[in-house]
This record gives sequence, structure tokens and C-alpha cells, in this order.
Amino acid sequence: MSAVAAGGLLLAGCGGNDDAKGVDHGSGKESTASGVTAGSAAGTFNDADVGFAQMMIPHHEQALAMAALADGRASDARITSLAGRIEKVRGPEIATLKSWLKDWGKPEKASSDGMDGIDGMDHGSSGKSDMGGMMSEKDMRKLEAAKGPAFDRAFARMMIDHHQGAIAMAKDEKKNGRNVKAKKLADDVVKSQSTEVATLRTLLDRL
Repeated sequence: MSAVAAGGLLLAGCGGNDDAKGVDHGSGKESTASGVTAGSAAGTFNDADVGFAQMMIPHHEQALAMAALADGRASDARITSLAGRIEKVRGPEIATLKSWLKDWGKPEKASSDGMDGIDGMDHGSSGKSDMGGMMSEKDMRKLEAAKGPAFDRAFARMMIDHHQGAIAMAKDEKKNGRNVKAKKLADDVVKSQSTEVATLRTLLDRL
């Protein structure tokens, strides 16, 4: 899907962003030419780890916003249940990602230079965010306005795309990241969200 490709291209471009570099100037942490930085309790990390955390935070936050809309709008109990599961899991993951960035001495938001889909989530002329799987403001308004079966179908379709974007970013982190904990979280994202995508596709066929 295009959302998957967008997620992969965006993360691949993180290396060109100064704020997402693993090299921390003035932090007192040692770094190598490869961009790998030795942290204390945070463990070794590189620019891919930082980019993954910075992108996954707003990505998860939008998933929470979508899930919150299910209350009072969804008509299928399975959609409501999945939305509740998303809220239960994504919140703690966001807290974990923020704590890593703090430990690494990195900002929660990457610079907007070349990464408009993250900082401010500029949707541009197409109305779509540059980040893989992110919904546009127009998409979110449509979902908020929907109710009953129409909401269930829209939620399933949108969450499939959203999950595919997260899976692409997580796979990139597994391949290029250095931090053990970040790579473990990425592996969890791939497994859990792939399962949810399969569930959503099954539901969509029956809605």
C-alpha cells in the first residue's frame, strides 16, 4: 500500500535531519561516525532509534484519537472492543517512547525540515500527512461525523491503513535501529498490529 511505502521512505529520510541524529552535540555522550551513541542507563542508540520514537509518538496519538471516537459512534461490539484495546496499549507505549527520548537527550518532535508530516503534521495540498498511515484532517472529520455501521466500516478501513504505516516504521527500526529496547518494541508493534490488521480485514468483510 502507498501508506506503507510512505512510512518506509519517511523513516529512511530521518538520517538527513539534524534533530533526529544519533550524534548528540554537547551532551557529553560519545558517538561514532556511524551515528551510534552510547547512553548510560538508556543504552546504545542511533539515529534510526530516535527517528522511530519521534514518529511513533504522534502516530500512536492519532490512533488513540481514532479509538476514542468509537464511544457512542460504533455499532459493532467488535469494533468497540478493538478500540478499547488500542487505547489500553498505545497510551503506555507513548509514555515509554517519550521516556527514551528524554534519556537520550533528544526532543519529542523532530525538526520540521523535510519532515512536515511529524512536526505540525502538515498535510500539504493532498490533504495527507507525509507519515505512513496518518489520516488527514479531512479523514478525521469524516470519521467523527459517521455513526453506526458507516462508522464501523470507516474505522476499520482507516485503522488498517494506519496500522500498515506503523508496521512499516517498526520493520525499518528492526532493520536499522541499535537500541535493544526500541527494537523489541518495534517487534511487538509488528506482531500486534499485524494481528489487528487481520482482525479488521475480517470484520470489514462482514460489516
